[in-house]
This record gives sequence, structure tokens and C-alpha cells, in this order.
Amino acid sequence: NWYDMNLKVEWKKLALIVTVFGLFYFLPVDSVRFSNAVGESLALAKDYAREHVIFCLVPAFFIAGAVSVFVSQGSVMKYLGARANKVVAYGVASVSGTILAVCSCTVLPLFAGIYRMGAGLGPATAFLYSGPAINVLAIILTARLLGLELGIARAVGAILFSVVIGLSMQFIYRKEVKDAGPTMVVPEEESGRPLYQTAIYFALMVGILVIANWAKPKDGADGGAWGAIYSAKWIIAAVLSGGLGVVLVKWYNVSMKGMALVGGVVLAGAIIFFGRPVAVFCIGIVGLSVVTGRDKGEAGQWLASSWVFAKQILPLLFFGVLIAGFLLGRPGNEGIIPSKWVEWAVGGNSIRANVLAAVAGAFMYFATLTEVAILQVLMGAGMGKGPALSLLLAGPALSLPNMLVIRSVLGTQKTVVYVGLVVIMASVSGIVYGMLF
Repeated sequence: NWYDMNLKVEWKKLALIVTVFGLFYFLPVDSVRFSNAVGESLALAKDYAREHVIFCLVPAFFIAGAVSVFVSQGSVMKYLGARANKVVAYGVASVSGTILAVCSCTVLPLFAGIYRMGAGLGPATAFLYSGPAINVLAIILTARLLGLELGIARAVGAILFSVVIGLSMQFIYRKEVKDAGPTMVVPEEESGRPLYQTAIYFALMVGILVIANWAKPKDGADGGAWGAIYSAKWIIAAVLSGGLGVVLVKWYNVSMKGMALVGGVVLAGAIIFFGRPVAVFCIGIVGLSVVTGRDKGEAGQWLASSWVFAKQILPLLFFGVLIAGFLLGRPGNEGIIPSKWVEWAVGGNSIRANVLAAVAGAFMYFATLTEVAILQVLMGAGMGKGPALSLLLAGPALSLPNMLVIRSVLGTQKTVVYVGLVVIMASVSGIVYGMLF
């Protein structure tokens, strides 16, 4: 009976149905720009899946899972907790990006891991910003291609930003920390394992993440040490992976037979799929997952925790990538928003140009190092140095996919405040820099 129904709920359902119907009814499928935008959305998702999931996100998920299992909550609270020594907490969080050459999405599992383990809101958000923003490789490339002063401004601005943003978040939500009271103090747990073993274990995983994503030197460059590392990156990755296998067997009680079998299969895969590192890397990941999945101890908990992060983060990331691709397209390609609009909006060094550059950068998705190439094109089209810095300080640390995941961890209000702080500070920095240079 219609009168027995909850009319408020039914009207909402009807409104949703009508909205979806209207969207499909007026869908501009005959528009070339719309068709291109849909194609760009799918193309960006394809690029993201091929370039970032296997070598970036999968290792990051395992590292995040390891943080939640093998790092005691007491240790996290001691160094990054809300009541930790602020100099130590923000010092550690603000320089993390010099070690992790990650993008705004790859840093998310690591951020979620340390935040859920008890890291204070301030140090956790400082880490969230610094991970992709203080990428030493990107800063060097910025200085080489866009000018030394812009590279220095990016480095100094990013380090200061991470600290200021973290302190601001801590101050804005200080009442929550105060209300938490004594429960925020967690006694450090005895791990039963020497610190150096845990440090080596994490160093090997971080090393695999960094080396697997080591970029090829720019065309025409001599390469130097960077090029030498790139040439040997998969040999180095294999050595690090072998070391990780030894550590897991010797210190974490993972089955020696299982790890030996995985090593043999990976070696066979390297011969069969020679020149196709993605296939070999996937074989190694699957093998590691099977072996640890059969373990009823810490290794099994490690895999389970990693899977929890993957389930939460991957769907949101891909949804965000699809939307970002539809709106703005890939570098050099058009989305639904014409690139000329962007170039017109960020020309010169006006306040409007800096704010729009920061906002556009915050919503666009930048793979690691690609922001430099994009800015090189935009600056050639008339983009001012101030807006360029605004985009450099906001873009790599934020993206629409990134925001969706942050919201699932921090909630809507804190996410809006965090994004607002990044955009405002990036805009102000760009305005000041544009006036000086």
C-alpha cells in the first residue's frame, strides 16, 4: 500500500531514478568532445593500471600491511603520536618524501597504515603531504628543466608545507586530541625481535618499491649514475627480492620450501618472459601471496592486512582516475574541459591564475615526475612562474582519487580542511614567488 510506505525514502529513490534517466536521455553521445573525454577517461585508467598499480601500489600495500603487523602501536605513538616530541614527529614525517619516490595515490596505503596505528593527525597529514611532494628525483628534474630557482622554491616550499599543514591540522582538531586524554598514551610493546631486523625488512621492501619505479633518464641526457641504476634496476630488484625472501625465512618463520619454490618459479619466469618485467613481478607477488597466505602466524597476518588496504583503496582510486580523465584528459590530450581554458586561466601571475592553478593541480592526477613535463608545456604556452609553483606544490600531493581515499580514512570534514590548506598555501606561495621572480 502506497500510504504504508516511508514516503520520504521513496521520493528519494524516485528522484535518483529520474536523475539517472535524465542523464542518459540527454547524454551527448554525438558530441566529439564528449566521446574524446570518455576515451580519455578509459585511457587514463589503462595507463594508471599499467604504470602504477603493479610496481607502485602493490608494494605499497605490502609495506602498509607490514606497518600494521610488525610495527608496534607503541613505537608509532612514540615517534609520530599526537603527544610525541613535535620536533622528532614532524622531522620524520616531513622528510619521508626524500626516501619514497611515490605519487599522491601510492602514499595512501602508507598513510592509512601509520594513521590507524596511532600516529597523530598532525604528523600523519605531514607524512601524507611530504610523501609525494618532497620527491628528491622530481625536485632535481624541476631544477634541470624549469630553472634552478623554481626547483629550490619547490623543495623549500614542500618541506615547510608538510610541517605547517601538519601543525595546522593538529591545531584545528586539538579538541579531539585533548578529549582523547590518557587513552592516547600507549605503552611501547615488546616485539621480541631486534630493531635491526625490522629495519632491514622494511628497507628491503622500500628499496624494491623505489628501484622498480626508477625512471629512465630524459632523452638526450648522459644518464650518469641515474642511468647506470636504471640499466641495472631489475638486477638490483632481484637482489633485493632475494634478500627479502631470506629475511622472511630466517626472521619471520616463513616456509623455506615455499620461498625456495617461489624463487625457482620466478627464475623460470624471468627466462620465459625475458624482457617483460611486469610478468615476472606478478609471478613473484602471486607466489609471495600464496606462501604467506598459507602461514597461520605473522606472515599470514601481513597478507591479510595488506589485502584490507587493497580492498579499501583500489576501487576509490580507479573511480577517481576515471573522473579525472573524463574532466581533464591525459597530458597532451583533451578531456571535457578544453586545455585552452586551463592555459587562459593560469597565464601571468595574477591572484586568479595562482588560485586556479592550485585548484586545477589539486584535482588533476599526476604520475610521479609527469608534472614537470606538463608544466614545461604550460609555461611554454604562457603560464606564469607563480602559478607554476602553485601547481607544483598542490598537484603532486593531491588528486581527485587521492581525496576520495583520504575521505574514507579521515572523514569528509578533515579531508576538506586538509585540501583547503594545501590549496590556500600553494596559492599564496605562488603569488609571492610570482611577485619576486
